[in-house]
Amino acid sequence: MWIASFPRSGNTFLRIVLHRLYGVTTSTVYDVDGVAERLGRDLVGSTDRPGSLAEMRAGDEPHFVKTHRQRDADVAEDDPAICLVRDGRDALVSWARQASEDDPATYEDELRSKILRVSTAGTGSWGSNVLSWLRPAAPHRVVLRYEDLIRDPRAALTPIIATVAPSLARRPDATVPSLDELRGHDDRFFRRGRTGSHRDELPGELHRLFWSRPDNRAAMALLGCPEPDDA
Repeated sequence: MWIASFPRSGNTFLRIVLHRLYGVTTSTVYDVDGVAERLGRDLVGSTDRPGSLAEMRAGDEPHFVKTHRQRDADVAEDDPAICLVRDGRDALVSWARQASEDDPATYEDELRSKILRVSTAGTGSWGSNVLSWLRPAAPHRVVLRYEDLIRDPRAALTPIIATVAPSLARRPDATVPSLDELRGHDDRFFRRGRTGSHRDELPGELHRLFWSRPDNRAAMALLGCPEPDDA
């Protein structure tokens, strides 16, 4: 079971919610779970991968594996996935802020470089990443929108878990930490946590650069986000 998203699209919050609501622990496709090292394994609900991807597929229990990579050869065609998507402008702004948190003066350079990413392997650009998971559409690759997740985690996840992992039961007395609580834990990692943050953090030139990328335009159209007149 993949938990797939471009960086800074709410993947960590989703892992926390899965852990709180369903008792699910999650691993990552990477050798080191840097987020869990920063925030604490207990908060994130992090665990080591119990085996190879092939071994996990062959097991009876669902295993949740975080990835920021594009859908690639490691992903079998019938692998179920939660595809978490966020407005690319907000995700890129947040990623650039994180990358420049020790030197805020580098923010715009970080943002420009992340908008201009080109790679067929690994994370890739925002648009190519999203398109790789959402095209072609498949019932076992379920789309979860960031704005729905943060607005009402229980309501957003209930139908998704029923589709991709129906054997899981929600804990009756489970609570989900608010973003304010999480900011108290690490207010640089859990930053604004809202939609539309690009409106006052994405300079006009870089906004136009974002929309100049065909993959970004295609992914935004797929998510129902029209190109603005001034892009």
